[in-house]
Amino acid sequence: MTITKSVTFIAKEGCEAKMKELLSAMVVPSKAEDGCLFYEIFQYEKEPRRFMAVETWADEAALDGHKASEHYAVYKSSYEPYCDDKYTDELEVLK
Repeated sequence: MTITKSVTFIAKEGCEAKMKELLSAMVVPSKAEDGCLFYEIFQYEKEPRRFMAVETWADEAALDGHKASEHYAVYKSSYEPYCDDKYTDELEVLK
């Protein structure tokens, strides 16, 4: 069963560029991972401090592999000083 999530980040005031840099660095290596079906980062046009990652993984093993990757470790150890808030939502594809 596929896993789809949206992860919302609210950058601290004045940290939008750094947050954009950190999140953008995740796109190419994440898309190259086994089991990655979709991975994009969005920045809200009318709220430039707000970013959303939307990702779909083939299964739990693929998501676990993503969380064990080197680029994920860099992101996890780097984003907090630039982020005011972060929350994750599990999504269900309607059929």
